[in-house]
Amino acid sequence: MSSNGNGYHHIHDHDIDEEHYDSLIIPGRGKIEGMSFNSDPHIEEAVRTILGAIGEIPDREGLQKTPSRVAKMYAELTAGYHIDPKALINGAVFSVAYDEMVLVTNIDYYSLCEHHMLPFFGQVHVAYIPNGKVVGLSKIPRIVEMFARRLQVQERMTVQIADFINETLEPAGVAVVAEGVHMCGVMRGVKKANARMVTSAMRGAFREDPKTRAEFMAHIDRNRQER
Repeated sequence: MSSNGNGYHHIHDHDIDEEHYDSLIIPGRGKIEGMSFNSDPHIEEAVRTILGAIGEIPDREGLQKTPSRVAKMYAELTAGYHIDPKALINGAVFSVAYDEMVLVTNIDYYSLCEHHMLPFFGQVHVAYIPNGKVVGLSKIPRIVEMFARRLQVQERMTVQIADFINETLEPAGVAVVAEGVHMCGVMRGVKKANARMVTSAMRGAFREDPKTRAEFMAHIDRNRQER
């Protein structure tokens, strides 16, 4: 296992309403890069209503294009609903005779809290123990992105990432730890700028074996100290 200095340790370069999710998929779309984000007249009208309700003049010069910009922004920030998981993996699962821990750490993510639709963001750390199969290195951050680009709560996002990897690779174990700063607690409410939320999901060996779990957490702690 090697490290490239960017938080990757590698050997190779749901909690979901399935019926609703399938209806949102754009067939063959496996990554957000290259997607185009269009405006939506319903969102534009809603933004105009909000602008008027807060005391603004929607037609003044600085706000004339705001409804279109906001609609395109929401299309981009919720693009995870439109990722096809099969296209995301795209055959990048490889057979290997390797059964040591594989880690991808310090994966940046940005999401929207479903309670206030304000951003929360931070880093995700993922580890798994292969059981004859590994996935291409770039796929782990893409999996994180797929679940982050939706209206979310951090707890559910963490579980979705772990369960997707567990179901896709059938490894001996999966561990996911997410750290997040939530703007709903920074900009409003309790207004605590330094509060960070940490959530975890452990499957297989990481749940059953304290030594394996401790090794994973030690890697995360070491990365925190090196930042």
